[in-house]
Amino acid sequence: MTSADPIIAVVDDESPVRTMLGRLLRLADYRVSAFASGEEFLASLAAQQPACAILDIHMPGLSGLEVQSRLRAAHMPIPVVFITASDDISLDRSASEIGAVRLLRKPFSSDELLEAVGLALRSAGDRT
Repeated sequence: MTSADPIIAVVDDESPVRTMLGRLLRLADYRVSAFASGEEFLASLAAQQPACAILDIHMPGLSGLEVQSRLRAAHMPIPVVFITASDDISLDRSASEIGAVRLLRKPFSSDELLEAVGLALRSAGDRT
């Protein structure tokens, strides 16, 4: 890993999920910053902006959807991959409407996550 490798932010209130996703992403040569809440993630953006964010939709405090809305309102075009354990199909539309690259339902495979992150990074490159 080098300082040129993209930083992926993992935002999930469940420590085992953050740990598992961090390991998977590091094995794929990404640098990872993990956050236990949307508030913690947003506060970190003054110091470092990730190339992509993986946001859990349902968290105490700010939900992933609210975090994405705040990113858009602040004109911070960080591509977002949402993750959720919910089977609520209305989340697909909500996530799409606020610009999510993809929404993955838990449990998802390593390949699905890495594909979504790759898509997010390509979409970020398209914006520059």
